[in-house]
Amino acid sequence: MNHKTPADGGPRRRDVVSTHSVFGAPCWVSLTSRDLAATQEFYTAVLGWRWRGVKLGEHFRIALADGVPVAGIAAVAAMWQMAVAWTPYFAVPDADTAVARARERGGTAAVGPLSFPPGRAALLADRDGATFGIWQGELVGNWEAWRRASPTFIRLHTRDAFDAALFYGEILDWASGKPGCCEVEYEGGEVVLRSQGDIVARIDSGAVESAPDPSVRPHWQIHFAVADVLGCARTAEKHGGSVLSEAEDEAILRDPDGAQFTVTSHRQR
Repeated sequence: MNHKTPADGGPRRRDVVSTHSVFGAPCWVSLTSRDLAATQEFYTAVLGWRWRGVKLGEHFRIALADGVPVAGIAAVAAMWQMAVAWTPYFAVPDADTAVARARERGGTAAVGPLSFPPGRAALLADRDGATFGIWQGELVGNWEAWRRASPTFIRLHTRDAFDAALFYGEILDWASGKPGCCEVEYEGGEVVLRSQGDIVARIDSGAVESAPDPSVRPHWQIHFAVADVLGCARTAEKHGGSVLSEAEDEAILRDPDGAQFTVTSHRQR
């Protein structure tokens, strides 16, 4: 499993905050890779990240943007026979309850819940196979700072956006009316998730009223905000990555190990 330490990121208040107070929203992202040194070199060049170690061991690193922890890297894909991929984690008040709900609704639990003080984590897949994580526990730091320094948002590409929204909503208590829960709206042809007014996730399945597309391989896409999208694309190519699609304000990139992510202009935040 990915490094599973969202506690190195951080939520809304400037002290230690439990996921009991704000939940259902993305709280961390992590990457499984094969080569730690190559991964660090690539993301330093493309996104300007710096790095620090973690207690989990030599295969794990925390990425820093302007000193703020923004993501985790776990070079365990080959060792643990895992896919190379970026994975979002969602804050939950109770990991066991979230895992049970996912299983009841046709999802699967790949790993966990496992204890990673000061919390617990699990890696899941929804019923269409898209992988995501959950985190229960303390998040040290400032969640607003993490949001500003890390992903602009995350987007689920799936076959049926409304079905996916129901699945995640029932697991993560979206639109439940409980204090701290996320709000769900439909706008611009997508299901939009908001946390305290900010867009934190989108769910997309293609044109409105079209039949579910069986060719889509459901997955969560991480969008990182950058000042120069085209510059990031050129740098990615120079450092062994590739460009899957490119526009002035957004480009889909692939790192040398094959993990896919998106860079989005700061103007789109």
